[in-house]
Amino acid sequence: MRKLTLPLSEADVRSLHVGDPILLSGVMLTGRDTAHTYFLEQLLKEPLPESEADVAAAVKPILRGGAIYHCGPVVKKVDGGHVFVAAGPTTSIREEPYEADVIKHFGLRVVIGKGGMGKKTLAACGEFGAVYLHAIGGAATLIAKTVKKVEGVYKLDFGVPEALWRIRVVDFPGVVTMDSHGQSIHEKVEADSRKALQHLLKV
Repeated sequence: MRKLTLPLSEADVRSLHVGDPILLSGVMLTGRDTAHTYFLEQLLKEPLPESEADVAAAVKPILRGGAIYHCGPVVKKVDGGHVFVAAGPTTSIREEPYEADVIKHFGLRVVIGKGGMGKKTLAACGEFGAVYLHAIGGAATLIAKTVKKVEGVYKLDFGVPEALWRIRVVDFPGVVTMDSHGQSIHEKVEADSRKALQHLLKV
């Protein structure tokens, strides 16, 4: 089991390979569909809209060398702050149209979710030095226990599941299923499944 602390360098990421189990610690952001659309339509604009300057200044340092978690958490308010009650991964393929640009422009090193992503994201992982970590589906409350502090939230007007939550995690578990060397477990499973289906259809 490899323990890594965010932010990560390119060398850290290049040393990882498909199948490596990881325990990740540090500060990361959650972000789903609305967040990814927002990144591309607002934070990558030139010039940056004045209305988004504060958010950009807050999230860009977290994303550079950092991680984004495809997660729509269940959150409760406690003593003026927030606590994650459940933090299960969201199906990542929905972010396939956006993720390569997010990796490129923000210097993202780790994408976390479930189900894997496609060829465009895999190519970006290879070109810019990033990996995809598969989180444990069905373990939302267990994963939430690795969130030791909710440090902040941005764009709460998107709604709780779609907001950008800044969280500090300790030993967040995942497995590398797409690496920076062009390898993807998801691509292999899809190819093997297609081959098995074709065989069954011939029977």
